[in-house]
Amino acid sequence: MDQYSGISQPASSSAKTDVLLENLLKKYPEYFSKILQKRDSFKVQIIYTQIDRDAHNNPSFKNYYFNVDSLKYFYPASTVKLPTALLSLQKINELRLPGLDKKSTMITENSYSGETAVYNDPSTEDGRPSVANYVKKIFLVSDNDAFNRLYEFLGQEYINQQLKKMGYADAQILHRLSIPLNEDENRHTNAVGFYNGAGKILYGQPMQFSRQPFSPRNDSVGAAYYNNDDQLVGKPMNFSKKNRICLADLHNILRSVLFPGSVPPDQRFNLTDADYRFVYQYLSQYPPETKNPPYDSANYWDAFGKLLYWGSEKVTLPKNIRIFNKEGDAYGFLTDVSYFADFDKHIEFMLSATIYCNADGVLNDDKYDYDSVGLPFLKQLGRVIYDFELNRVRTNQPNLNSFKMQYDK
Repeated sequence: MDQYSGISQPASSSAKTDVLLENLLKKYPEYFSKILQKRDSFKVQIIYTQIDRDAHNNPSFKNYYFNVDSLKYFYPASTVKLPTALLSLQKINELRLPGLDKKSTMITENSYSGETAVYNDPSTEDGRPSVANYVKKIFLVSDNDAFNRLYEFLGQEYINQQLKKMGYADAQILHRLSIPLNEDENRHTNAVGFYNGAGKILYGQPMQFSRQPFSPRNDSVGAAYYNNDDQLVGKPMNFSKKNRICLADLHNILRSVLFPGSVPPDQRFNLTDADYRFVYQYLSQYPPETKNPPYDSANYWDAFGKLLYWGSEKVTLPKNIRIFNKEGDAYGFLTDVSYFADFDKHIEFMLSATIYCNADGVLNDDKYDYDSVGLPFLKQLGRVIYDFELNRVRTNQPNLNSFKMQYDK
């Protein structure tokens, strides 16, 4: 057994750690010594998946873990947008209505306390809101309003029932983002209508109310927090009514959409071939490559959201490496779930990680350690794994043509 084999797991810990990742991080103390020493304080978790192809290009997967524990809570932030976007495309397909597709005009009404309406979308070429454009904006720049509109189209009950049906029983997507609504308001979701280009209604969905029961939780974070009245509360912040999904589930959801044949049928989203190509394009496209909406490269640079490998770098990225990913940051948590494809070097792998960057333990004080801790960690982790993959022997060179996309520009 070589130094990268087996499981290294302290008896007192329920966290799963493979020797491969433990030793790989130890080889680079200049990047990871503090992470290794304070892995629980940083709440760090890593999943690295090696992908090998057989002679027919069929992939097989081997996961390696570092400090992974599905029972340890972290706030998933914008990573919940990944399953929500996929479920939105699925629901359109499930409706099976003539003329209705992801590009149909989607009008959102104001139906209940805390809700807002949407009758046009200035970010589109023709001003028409649609599921397609919301999904695009989620994957390109992690747009919060786009997520909220898809949350409202799906309804809280549908989202959570579908995730449970797919095997993600512990996931709970309970609320919109960046809007301080109460539990009742988040259980209510707007009436939505879909129309064709001539203004004819294709599907009308009334306001929904979620009766979905959720198992009780006791999730809390930090030592203190500022409340909505900007008052400091000297105890941990209660996250039991906030979104939850573990890193392993996020990792598997990404795998299920990139490699649907590699997961059981009940874990696959109901997507068309065109949907898959659409998702692959915008998971990997850079904001400056986008025509509609045209993103300002000063605010939305090539590596915007590509935290693993690039961190906070604002450089022009090479075209031979594409990262298909969804990241999130909030309350000091920084998470990225990614698949890497290098078309020149013929390597591919999956890498997901989360880290808590909040040394003072106070939430909502806007004093998080993203720049000094989280982003450098994710950047170096991505590069260390990439370099490891460059030297890893493969029996068969992968054919990655299915992930070569035609981008907007």
